[in-house]
Amino acid sequence: MRENTAKRKMLAGQPAFGYTLQLGAPLVAEALADCGIDFILLDTQHGTFGSDSIIATLMALSCGHAVTMARVARNDYTLIGRLLDDGALGIIVPLVHTREDAQAVADACRFPPLGKRSWGWGRARVYGSDYPEWIDRELFVAVQIESAQAVENAEAILSVTGIDGCWIGPGDLALSLGVDPRHAEEDERQQRAIERVLEACRNTGKIAGYAAYSIEDALQRAAQGFRFVTAGSDIGFLLQGAIQGVERLGLTRRVGRGYGA
Repeated sequence: MRENTAKRKMLAGQPAFGYTLQLGAPLVAEALADCGIDFILLDTQHGTFGSDSIIATLMALSCGHAVTMARVARNDYTLIGRLLDDGALGIIVPLVHTREDAQAVADACRFPPLGKRSWGWGRARVYGSDYPEWIDRELFVAVQIESAQAVENAEAILSVTGIDGCWIGPGDLALSLGVDPRHAEEDERQQRAIERVLEACRNTGKIAGYAAYSIEDALQRAAQGFRFVTAGSDIGFLLQGAIQGVERLGLTRRVGRGYGA
């Protein structure tokens, strides 16, 4: 059995912090797997992952203590099942707008009678022959609330049995509210929407999550009541370190290729 220590922390009312992998690089995953972070999240929606690099990354993460989680590309029964069969102990599903969307997520993630997950698994065999006896209990399932419609339906979405919590995507949420994501922090519409999701989590007893932009933002969100918090990404850390080095060397930054101003 593999205990989901991140989920245990969250259920105990403590924040679990994670790093996101987007580069599709198993060696990076291996380096981060035992750095002390609570969980590592493979981003197969926006990250550069293929089927082979997903398997290689999951194998690399097995060397450490961080709980392995994954964001699926979309709310799709087969894609969710594949990540579970490969050994993910957490599934995050983007763009969930309604209770029906959330029910589809729960059905795909849990074995009958709790859900409709297909019997059978691949790499998850490394967890032992008792895998089907504990996975529904240890698995963490979160839906992304990142639209005005989802905010309106937040309590109905989170009331679905089998959904453990949510993960707010602030960028897409801002866009759906007509807000520039780069200035969402100062916009009252964004803040009201976030508070409404937090209230829905409190009312349903579910775990509130947030995709923070930085370590400082992650700490602030944890203090606000969020328990499932990502605090940075592999590409972000790489660029941040490189830019700081350039600045300390007194070199002139050449802005371009999406590196920021």
